[in-house]
Amino acid sequence: MLFLDVDGPLNPYAAQPERRPHGYTTIRVPRSSTATETHQGLRGPRPLRVWLNPDHGRALLQLDYELCWATTWMDRANHWISPVLGLPELPFVDFGDALLRERPDGVHWKTGPLVEYADGRPFAWVDDEQSDLDEEYATSHHRGPGLLHHVNPRIGLREDDFRALADFARTADE
Repeated sequence: MLFLDVDGPLNPYAAQPERRPHGYTTIRVPRSSTATETHQGLRGPRPLRVWLNPDHGRALLQLDYELCWATTWMDRANHWISPVLGLPELPFVDFGDALLRERPDGVHWKTGPLVEYADGRPFAWVDDEQSDLDEEYATSHHRGPGLLHHVNPRIGLREDDFRALADFARTADE
């Protein structure tokens, strides 16, 4: 499985705001369309700017993974993100009560639900918010191979990220 976060890996939201990265297209999403925006009460007249690279969809589909959304966008990623990337409708992790709820142990709120969803299957997770605590949690609570792959939110997924994911997929089944 490949768990995909949107903001950071696919949408390099931390890039210079006045300079869209090369190869990316801009979509404007009503602020009430993402779970993060809804949860934080961030509604307003200005839509959320999202940069997406359509080439990422092809590259993701060429990897040897079952793709799954692991984002606060949850099922909304299929409406807003998949069409731009040329992805089919993907399953998503429903974070339910864990959504954006900080844990007292410092482990990211997504980590437990993702390990549970993987249920022992090999998985990779691309995100911009993982830490060593998440690595430790996944290692101690997941009985299969796992890769937590950090992506810089200023630049998003790059060729070396896709190579690392492909290499992990090849070795995870050995």
